[in-house]
Amino acid sequence: MGKRLAIVGIVFLLVWMTAAAAETDSYCDNKCGERCSKAGRMDRCLKYCGICCKKCHCVPPGTSGNKDECPCYRDMKNSKGDPKCP
Repeated sequence: MGKRLAIVGIVFLLVWMTAAAAETDSYCDNKCGERCSKAGRMDRCLKYCGICCKKCHCVPPGTSGNKDECPCYRDMKNSKGDPKCP
């Protein structure tokens, strides 16, 4: 009985983690699609916005600016010290 309960618990945890990850991906895809809708290099914008969104769980509203509404997104830097997030 104890093994069954442990297996059920592990399966439940894996299903919950997968659903949470899918929800985050969907949120980020939607928000980054809006953020990058007017970008000249949409593929690059979506890539970096997605990285930032997954780490910060936030994307500023609009197609540019408004970064003060998401400090984590605003403060992420690339290896050169420039802003990472579009």
